[in-house]
Amino acid sequence: MSKVRQLSLTTLSGLPQVKDKDDLAKLIYDAVQSSGNMLEDGDIFVLAQKIVSKAEGRMVNLTTVTPSPEALRIANYVEKRPELIELILRESNEVLRMRPGTIIVEHKSGFVCANAGIDHSNVMGDWGDPVDWVLLLPEDADRSARIIREGLERLSGKQLGVMIIDSHGRAWRNGTVGVCIGLSGMPALVDKRGEKDMYDYTLRATVIAAADELGAAASLMMGQAAEGTPVVLVRGFPYALRESHSSELVRSKQFDMFR
Repeated sequence: MSKVRQLSLTTLSGLPQVKDKDDLAKLIYDAVQSSGNMLEDGDIFVLAQKIVSKAEGRMVNLTTVTPSPEALRIANYVEKRPELIELILRESNEVLRMRPGTIIVEHKSGFVCANAGIDHSNVMGDWGDPVDWVLLLPEDADRSARIIREGLERLSGKQLGVMIIDSHGRAWRNGTVGVCIGLSGMPALVDKRGEKDMYDYTLRATVIAAADELGAAASLMMGQAAEGTPVVLVRGFPYALRESHSSELVRSKQFDMFR
């Protein structure tokens, strides 16, 4: 008889608007305490990238950016503000594709995304025109996840996982989906090769992007507009927790058929 498995995802309420230098671990733990929930070993917190970037002071006003000649050239082609293009170039290892309205790059973290993950939505600075403010990705999202996890574990006394997600498009499907850009205390990949299936066939190629699967589920709960629920508490993750790195999720260039 097959074993019943249950996964619960609960949005965390009571979080204040996150500001530069806020202690996210403390904010999250206080919100959990206020909700009356008790944390358990194996729980995972999934965080929207925006609150991590805001706490790390990654907001930039475009009027403070001086575009390079290369940024001016690209901006003219893709029909975007040259100041934004300059930030995209600074945050990227390489520009991979361009067309009017779109620029696809390899981010410094190694993954491929549009606009180096720089975002306008739900971003408001404390001066100037709101349209001029953008938010960059964390400089090192794995490090960010580790710091938050260690803080939460100190406060709770439990073994936890933390994952940071962002919305990415995909080369072969329409629409965006939440994916992992940083994690700590949980697996990015789960390797099933060598295990047997229901009919005793030995799996040869099954490596599960468990972090991305969970990221998509958590993103569904968070929403994409004005929901205001940037943290999801996950209970029942079906794989053992371990330390890993988001780079495990990035396909190497030699095997990337879309480059």
